Amino acid sequence: MDTTPSALLRVLLPKAPFVAKTALWHTLWLSPTSSKWDLRTEVTVNIIRSLLDSPGPTPLSEQQRWSLKDPGIKGPMWISKVTLPKPEEDDIRSVLVDAIETLKGAGGVYTTPAVLSVEAEWTGYRANVRHDRPRLDLSEAQHYQRLISEVTKPVTLIYLHGGAHYMMDPSSHRIPVSRLAHLTNGRCLSVRYRLTPQDPFPCALLDAFQTYLSLLYPPPGSFHEPVAAKNIVLAGDSAGGNLALALVQLILEINRSSTRESLAFHGQSIEFPLPLPAGVASSSPWTDLSRCMPSILSNAQYDYLPPPKGPDTVSRLPHDDIWPTDPPRGDLYCDLSMLDHPLVSPLAAKDWSKSCPMFFSCGEEMLADEGKAVASLAAKQGVTVVWEQYEAMPHCFPLLFEHLEAGRRGFKNWAAFCSKVATGSDDDEEARLETNGTWYAAKTCKETAVDVRSLALCSREEVAERMGSAIHARMQGKEGEAKILPKL
Repeated sequence: MDTTPSALLRVLLPKAPFVAKTALWHTLWLSPTSSKWDLRTEVTVNIIRSLLDSPGPTPLSEQQRWSLKDPGIKGPMWISKVTLPKPEEDDIRSVLVDAIETLKGAGGVYTTPAVLSVEAEWTGYRANVRHDRPRLDLSEAQHYQRLISEVTKPVTLIYLHGGAHYMMDPSSHRIPVSRLAHLTNGRCLSVRYRLTPQDPFPCALLDAFQTYLSLLYPPPGSFHEPVAAKNIVLAGDSAGGNLALALVQLILEINRSSTRESLAFHGQSIEFPLPLPAGVASSSPWTDLSRCMPSILSNAQYDYLPPPKGPDTVSRLPHDDIWPTDPPRGDLYCDLSMLDHPLVSPLAAKDWSKSCPMFFSCGEEMLADEGKAVASLAAKQGVTVVWEQYEAMPHCFPLLFEHLEAGRRGFKNWAAFCSKVATGSDDDEEARLETNGTWYAAKTCKETAVDVRSLALCSREEVAERMGSAIHARMQGKEGEAKILPKL
């Protein structure tokens, strides 16, 4: 993503009158959020909202190219670029397809993906350097050794970036991922998973699955030694949170229903059941691709994500070299018939029992209700769930608003969960997590305990009905053909 001063100036200069008006309304207490946001937050949210909700959608290829511009590597971070080779065996694809089929309803359509090598970036914290310090001229292996030399805890995060499944990559998330490495005293493997619409579901999920197995059972030539599952946390924001939860659901389903005793991976035999990671930690996870839950509309005033438009103003993506696809489909990520599949929309999952501990952090944002439903169901099924919601905060606020107490608190707690689940012992009473939920008040972050099991506003039957109705509306052309709103 191009964040150079000149690029930002080109974007922000035309917005000067809008910024002035926003500042005036906030100062005069005419904005509905004046009592809950400071001026900087008000201006930032409104600028992002105005950019995302432009009258004419930008072609997908242009959005994608802009989001993939590498800002370079500098400052307090170690980056070691690696390629996780594809296995010669086809077992990981076979068990993925088996799980998809087991969970799929009648008529679901998808394309079986190819198994490919996966690019990723080992990311760590580089201490005692200025933010403008350039990257050292070393080999990738040497960068990895420097990175490891500053790691003091056995925490290893697999980081799955956000971007609505079609934007961004590890280069766009280096700063927050290196910050997670710093706060956990560990290391992160940030995954360059395949993007849609070129590579739809389940390509990204297969890449995430292959990455997880590559940590447990390193392919020949890997920089890293085998990593114990008890030290691995799946972490992600927005669409990355979707993939992290989907990967947990995939492993659970493989262990529940597979008739295999093992799978082959780079010449190794991996026995079932597959080990689960130590935890899954998500910031504003996007768990419902059907966009059916009430907060999509009711929380719009606190979010920069533009709400769905009415049936008379259906948004259509401009045609370009990547959209529409051939054959055409109704959603960027998958065929419309798959929107309520548990590995596409974790909101649709019926069984989280035996899952690893879960962490959810969200604002009073448009995606809040879907996160509540997943967290509540998992907690009711015996999963340890930590839920945090911050009043009046928008989507992915810890990554955007470090100047706010809510942003700092949200990021710190996110990292603290990762550290605790990946380093604690089941025999250590102090380190043992218990299910708990917290509501943080605007500005003060005053804490109020909430019952995680009672978070869901809709029953499972109501959720299924809502998803079905939303998918039907999409099929009837009553809403946009893809998730151009919001752009996660």
